[in-house]
Amino acid sequence: METPPPQTGRTEPPTADDVAAFKAQLGRPPRGLRAIAHRCPCGLPDVVETAPRLPDGTPFPTTYYLTCPRAASAIGTLEANGVMKEMTERLAADPELAAAYRAAHEDYLARRDAIEVLANFPSAGGMPDRVKCLHVLVAHSLAAGPGVNPLGDEAIALLPEWWLKGPCVAAGSAGGRCSQETTTETETGE
Repeated sequence: METPPPQTGRTEPPTADDVAAFKAQLGRPPRGLRAIAHRCPCGLPDVVETAPRLPDGTPFPTTYYLTCPRAASAIGTLEANGVMKEMTERLAADPELAAAYRAAHEDYLARRDAIEVLANFPSAGGMPDRVKCLHVLVAHSLAAGPGVNPLGDEAIALLPEWWLKGPCVAAGSAGGRCSQETTTETETGE
């Protein structure tokens, strides 16, 4: 895609429509949901922020969780096409990329630790040494913004504009806003 989806503000706590959209997107109720970390240009959540521990105390290191099924499917295609392997190989060969990816790892941990420290618990997505899950890297990039996670940013650039067909699910009054017109308005600030 030429330009990534625009940055959006957090919604904390999530609205009832946000929770309904999450349920429709993933087919289950949310666990440990703290906030909507990023919204698709259609207005629905596409990345949620979860608590480092689920209500039962189980550690849940995936602070930023991608919920949009269209984006997730497109990312799955990238993974199936060997993008993770190629990125991991580049990390081993490119010290600047490795340093930037390590900084992304530190950013992820700092954001998670600001909520609750999970001592001696890894970050997510394979950071800092490999690429294990593009879904996590894309979610981190969407939540944190461009320039924080270089491999998440690269993966976003490889994705189609998943929102152009309209909302991925219909959930309460949150659904139904997605269109090329909405994207143009967002990009121009009108």
